[in-house]
Amino acid sequence: MTADLSWMLEDIVQNVPRARHAVLLSADGLPRGATEGMAEKEVRTISAAMAGMQSLSRATAHFAGPEKDRQWSQTIIEFSHGWSFLIGAGQGAYLAAAAAPDVDMQQISFRMHRLVARLGNNLTSPPRVDAGDDAGTRNTGTARRGSTGDTGFVLADLDRVIADVQGARHAVLLGSDGLPRGATSGLDRDMADTISAAMTGIHAYSRVTSQFAGVQEDAAWRQTVIEFQHGWIFLISAGTGAFLAAAAEHDCDIEEFTTRLHEVIPKLTPSVARGEGVTHA
Repeated sequence: MTADLSWMLEDIVQNVPRARHAVLLSADGLPRGATEGMAEKEVRTISAAMAGMQSLSRATAHFAGPEKDRQWSQTIIEFSHGWSFLIGAGQGAYLAAAAAPDVDMQQISFRMHRLVARLGNNLTSPPRVDAGDDAGTRNTGTARRGSTGDTGFVLADLDRVIADVQGARHAVLLGSDGLPRGATSGLDRDMADTISAAMTGIHAYSRVTSQFAGVQEDAAWRQTVIEFQHGWIFLISAGTGAFLAAAAEHDCDIEEFTTRLHEVIPKLTPSVARGEGVTHA
């Protein structure tokens, strides 16, 4: 690890109450610095998981919308016992941080972005990544709302949420095996399959970061949120053997959207085949 960069990362844990750790990593998953108190093996594990997370996050950009400017901004993982955050930190570098559940979200975000600006002297290029450059995002074949889809595959309860919330785009229900169990009518079956596969990987990487967020015996993963310049993607725990992936425009009322999604989950989960529990991290 690079000692001077590790020292710079201490700014986050020293100045943000309830912040726990910070790690600087390369796009290929190699650690470039970490705050004190983390074992070397843990730093390597988190670096590898976060590298995979940013790659899959970027690959889902087309699900959030067909706009040409699809820059990835950040990925946030929520557990019952804490948070993990991931942002760009220059060309081929990323900054990950972890915090307790009651951390001031605005404060840790400010400190992370300020640190990225300071790291700019050591890490060249802007700390933004254009998701449109990723091969996984070039498929813009997402069906428009109102288009004809697989009628036997459409979940009417999800359709109502998408129709009622301004800026809501699509939603897919998937099982623990990574296969879609249903989707909104504006999403074709092929796209649902593609998104379900990516979301299964995102969930797996999210779980790996559980100890980074904090140590708790009954820790549970709740959701992973991906922000792009043009929209949002949410991957939400939907109970035993199920996940709900949903997308919205960037100016969507996120609180209203996520509230409606959580309200509809109990109506959806009986349609999911029973499987191994997936909520526990």
